[in-house]
Amino acid sequence: MSKAEPPDRGAPRMSRAAIPILSYHQVDRPPPRGTPVRSLVLPPWRLAAQLQALRALGWQGLSMRELQPYLRGERHGKVVGITFDDGYRNNLRHALPVLQRLGFSATVFMVSGQLGGTNAWDHALGVPPSPLMTAAELREWIDAGMEVGSHTRNHVNLAQCDDTTAREEITGSRLDLEDVLGVPVRSFCYPYGGHRAEHAEMVREAGYTSATTIVSARTQEGDDMFRLPRVSVELDDPIARTVLHVATPWLEWRSRRRGAAALPAAC
Repeated sequence: MSKAEPPDRGAPRMSRAAIPILSYHQVDRPPPRGTPVRSLVLPPWRLAAQLQALRALGWQGLSMRELQPYLRGERHGKVVGITFDDGYRNNLRHALPVLQRLGFSATVFMVSGQLGGTNAWDHALGVPPSPLMTAAELREWIDAGMEVGSHTRNHVNLAQCDDTTAREEITGSRLDLEDVLGVPVRSFCYPYGGHRAEHAEMVREAGYTSATTIVSARTQEGDDMFRLPRVSVELDDPIARTVLHVATPWLEWRSRRRGAAALPAAC
């Protein structure tokens, strides 16, 4: 796997550039038009084209684990985080070969209570069932150099949970995954992006080292490691738009124009 620029040992710490973290979900043939959340299903060819374009422009795709030194300003390079929410089997089948071909790594955020199950939290909305990875398939993902992070036990909206339930979902998911996989689980993602300030503290206390939201922005120096924004990539996004969001301050400009903070107090 190719690596980004090594750390500047002994050199003064430099201000870091904005770092984008891409947010994907399913990588498969999209369902028929009119299907709920169809926009979150990206065909494999489009994922490959997007990541190949970034690679051609000099970007290195990294998992959240490998991205952390850059987020902390300890390393510098032209890097982009790559994440997949929920743990769909089609990530293993369709995304992994692309990542390996390009020398990229990525994080899949797994719903620990649905190992080998489906996206049960979506069924009431009319979303078609889609298989999630089994423990054996997650180990295959890990053996390929990728990372598994936590997405709670049951894909709950933490902003709608009491504190006891929220803590069990946050901490229990990490313990479940570590027990099954035998590797540390240190990256977390808030389902639906929903959380309150105290949930970020729960995530830190549970032993994670980063957490991502769905706030649409690139990360900036000084951002809270437990409330990191991401750049959502959807079905109808042209490749040029994804490159624009990654390589330029367009999202930050749009946020300022709308008068919205990059990281609101609750999201």
